[in-house]
Amino acid sequence: MSTQPPRVVVLGGGFAGFHAARLLARRLRDKADIVLVNSTDYFLYLPLLPQVSSGVLDPRRITVSLAAALRGVRVKLGEVGRVDLTDHIVSYTDPEGGEHEIGYDRLVVAVGSVNKLLPVPGVAEHAHGFRGMPEALFLRDHIVGQLEMAGDVEDPVERAARCTFVVVGAGYTGTEVAAQGALLTEKVARDHPELEGQPIRWLLLDVQSRVLPELDVRLARTATKVLRRRGVEVRTGTSVAEATAEGVRLSTGESLPTRSLIWCVGVRPDPLVEDLGLPTEHGRIAVDSELQVQGHENVYACGDAAAVPDPAHPGSSTPMTAQHAVRHGKTVARNVAASLGYGTPASYRHRDLGFVVDLGGRDAAANPLQVPLGGAPARVVTSWYHLMAMPGNRIRTGVEWMLDRVLPRQRVQLGLVQPEEVPLDTASPELATLDDRGTSG
Repeated sequence: MSTQPPRVVVLGGGFAGFHAARLLARRLRDKADIVLVNSTDYFLYLPLLPQVSSGVLDPRRITVSLAAALRGVRVKLGEVGRVDLTDHIVSYTDPEGGEHEIGYDRLVVAVGSVNKLLPVPGVAEHAHGFRGMPEALFLRDHIVGQLEMAGDVEDPVERAARCTFVVVGAGYTGTEVAAQGALLTEKVARDHPELEGQPIRWLLLDVQSRVLPELDVRLARTATKVLRRRGVEVRTGTSVAEATAEGVRLSTGESLPTRSLIWCVGVRPDPLVEDLGLPTEHGRIAVDSELQVQGHENVYACGDAAAVPDPAHPGSSTPMTAQHAVRHGKTVARNVAASLGYGTPASYRHRDLGFVVDLGGRDAAANPLQVPLGGAPARVVTSWYHLMAMPGNRIRTGVEWMLDRVLPRQRVQLGLVQPEEVPLDTASPELATLDDRGTSG
């Protein structure tokens, strides 16, 4: 008879995996061996990533050490390569290429999502994604670099191209990137008198009829008003038909010289989901209301990787948002603990507490408890929400926000991430459709 405690392995340290592991450690304490396998040693607070790319926050503010935050959890650094569902073994590769295996009694798949491509010629080669810290750091350098190079260019066409930034996808991510990016380029341009009189263009494109199509129309109107006040050209019913190194051709037939195509059209589940051999729905792992995988009583899935039935919309799955992922993780933790004899299981439930959209500066859009807000009240609610939702670094983040009000941002290229380190090739075109959308919220 084995005296070893049961082992629960969590794959992924994003919103769902992080909160699942943390609650499991609290509920099971010394009664189980909790292991988290993740490619980085930190949890990334993704909703504030646009503030990193625009120079508001230091990258460390939105990263939280997994080892420090998850007491009672063993963190394993590595990329999961294979899961043997018969022998209950996870195989992963560590950062130095070493191969490892770990057995499990319960498995939680929370591997999250990756950039999604559409079958548009040239996008994979010339667009910049926006899904993780390397991409945010690269984009910040790229934006600053384009304006710096534009100041040294005599050719008006090339100068205009370097001062034109095209964002595709007007969901949470694209809207926030365009809104905050416009503020950044305005500030950078002030440092370069040679750019005086040179128009700096930001365009936000979406095939839908409005920005933030997944939110209340009143929030969309608030965001659109702020964007246009900052000079962002909002083009709805429009997308990119082709991308080249010199520019893009829009679905309207118009050609735009640009060196900056920022791809925010959406996400899809991590490619590992396809390789697991588990039942799926629209590319996500099929689970029941308790987030247990169909036909596998010791396997659970949550977050963007799972098609969790939405009790508020029968027949549909919950959206791929951080708000749902956090709740998925907590529900999974409760049900895994119950399966080991500690507590009782529960079906997934949620109440929509509203959404926040950070537009940078003093602007935001929010609808706490379905009350639409804009301006200063929305700014206060948005900042408070993010501080409460972050699992760490709250004081440092708050201090940096205050400093940003009174001190100029540091506007330099750091050169930490090279273009080849952030390729936009993590999605299969055949899985994408023109109306798919992902979120960062």
